[in-house]
Amino acid sequence: MKKMLMIAALVVSTVAAYAQSATTASKNGPVLTWDKSTHDFGTMAQGDVLEHTFKFTNTGNEPLVITNVQVSCGCTTPKGWPRDPVMPGGSGELTVAFNSTGKMGAQTKPVTIVSNAVNDAKLVFTAVVTEKKPQ
Repeated sequence: MKKMLMIAALVVSTVAAYAQSATTASKNGPVLTWDKSTHDFGTMAQGDVLEHTFKFTNTGNEPLVITNVQVSCGCTTPKGWPRDPVMPGGSGELTVAFNSTGKMGAQTKPVTIVSNAVNDAKLVFTAVVTEKKPQ
């Protein structure tokens, strides 16, 4: 019985130590924190081009470097992200334009940020594209 309690105590302390080091390790480095990581453009007419600016803060403890922004199709254009490192506590913006030409119905578009952040950095925007009404 004492042997079983000793083994159980050893297992619990090992798991607790591992969890502690994993938590500490995840806090080192740049952390990309978005004010809002999704945006709904709502209903828009086919052919309209709309933009949205996503705002972020580096909540980590090292400079954040964004090296690329990847989109899923040519209808989405990322622009205006900082090319220089964003220091801890610093903030920045990324503007995404959506061109609805040739699109129809519900649209969901992912935007992937390639950086040195220790966390995943994805944005998503949605829209419902309707037929353009003649004027």
